[in-house]
Amino acid sequence: MISNSHIVTKFSESIVIVGLFATLAAGCAGGSLTTREKGAGIGALGGAAAGGLIGAAVRHPGAGAAIGGVLGLGAGALIGDQLQGRENVASDQDRQVNQNQQELLRQRRELEELKQRREY
Repeated sequence: MISNSHIVTKFSESIVIVGLFATLAAGCAGGSLTTREKGAGIGALGGAAAGGLIGAAVRHPGAGAAIGGVLGLGAGALIGDQLQGRENVASDQDRQVNQNQQELLRQRRELEELKQRREY
């Protein structure tokens, strides 16, 4: 006879597998993943693995994996969001530096033209 805890464990494992598959399918459909999405995925997988191990110690690996996956997803998304914010700031700074360099080159050329006009 199959116990209720065995059914719940298998159901939890199925939910985790379907959730991970859906996340991977959705991420692959829209092009490359953002840093936030990568962090969320890594966190979910790491959390599910750790939760599964902890859950196995108390004889509920599916529930542990599900809980760990959700907690890891949240933590990974928060960390990924912070990293993506830093990348955005760095990108904005790089763009500003590039604009400043272009303006500096333009002004140098203009200055050279003015010097050549005065010589003649």
